Formats: sequence, C-alpha cells, structure tokens
Amino acid sequence: MRRRRFLWAPLLWQLLLTPHAGAESVVPSQTWFVQRVSTGEAPLRVEYLWSKGGRLRAETVVAGRPILTLVAGEFYYVIDTLAGKGVAIRRHARAISAEAAGERPFANEGRSMLAEGAERIGSGSQPGRPCDVYRLTNRRGRREICLTRDEFQLPVRSTEFDRASGRSVETRYLDWARGFPAPDVFFEPDPRVELERVEYDAYLDRSRRDTVGPAPVLYRVLLHGP
Repeated sequence: MRRRRFLWAPLLWQLLLTPHAGAESVVPSQTWFVQRVSTGEAPLRVEYLWSKGGRLRAETVVAGRPILTLVAGEFYYVIDTLAGKGVAIRRHARAISAEAAGERPFANEGRSMLAEGAERIGSGSQPGRPCDVYRLTNRRGRREICLTRDEFQLPVRSTEFDRASGRSVETRYLDWARGFPAPDVFFEPDPRVELERVEYDAYLDRSRRDTVGPAPVLYRVLLHGP
C-alpha cells in the first residue's frame, strides 16, 4: 500500500491543484513544484519537489528506492516510504532562520552561480522554453546552467563537471508550476511512520561514521543552514 501511495504521486499532485472547500485558508502567497531528473556518471535520480514558503517536500527515487524528505520548522525528516520508518534530525538555528525568509528552498543553483560570477555564454531551450546559458569555472570544476528569461530565472537544464572525480552530471527541470493550494499537512510526516529523533550535534557525530537514517541528507543547506 505504501508503495502504491508513492507511485501515485502525480495523482496527488492533481488533487492539490483541484479547488476544494476552505481552500482559501491554505492557499499560500507562493508555492512551487518541479520534477528534476539527474543523469550521468552517477546513479539516475528522479525527484519531485514541492515547496510552500520555506517548507519542502521531496520525493526521490534512486535505483527504484523511494525516499521522502520533509523540511519544516525544527526538523529535517528522511523517510523510507516502503518501510514506514525514518529519522527526524533537529536543524541548525541558521537553517530555521533561513526558512523564515519564505524563499523557495530548492532549484536556486542559478542564483548562487550568478552570485559567484557566472558569465552568460549563449542561449538555448529546454523543453521549448527559451533560456540563457551561464558558465562558472573554478578549482572545483565547471558548471553550466540554462535559466529562463523571466523575472524568476528558473533553471531548466544544468551540467556539472567535478574536477577531482572527473565525473559529469546533467540535470533537467520539468513541469515548473507555482501558486497552487498546498495544505500544511502535505509538508508533515504521516503519524504512522516510525521516527527516530536525533539532535543536531548527535547527527554530526554519527554521520562521520555512517549514514544516519534510511538515506543520506540530500539537501544539506536545509539542515545546516547557509
């Protein structure tokens, strides 16, 4: 049953877009969704990402294994949806403060690259959306990103070459959407999930030796802060 719930995420997405009674009480000033697919010299990774202000819900599939990440308030949750188990890691105060700003907590790579001095090198489209291509080269490697030409400058495609490992990864951003109803409960764990609670310092200590919880922390800035 848990597996069916996860695989029907697109249906849940449609339900969230459907107006319902009392919707005005849960419609935020800004919500976002995107599907992100990463390929290359690393395991294929498919992500469904939702946000409401600074809150995050991410459903990630790696090698057929569904992992749910929820980030809101004091805790960063990593949940194995098949096993119904997970971990709740207390977030650093810096991360909680950053959430209070209410900015989208994912797909901000373009803004970071521009702040680091990325230069425009051309134009392109993906899929069918015109975008500007920017490149940033430094001691870590080379990164390119194609950003939409609107006020949001959303990433639609990026590539990253890591100099140390010699590996390249390409990421495509599909089905961007915003401004839909999303109740707070969508960003909270199912009460039936068995959760281990871990304090931040204990997480740092344990993570030096092994993975804490069912999967690694995928969105590190949301746990540790900027």
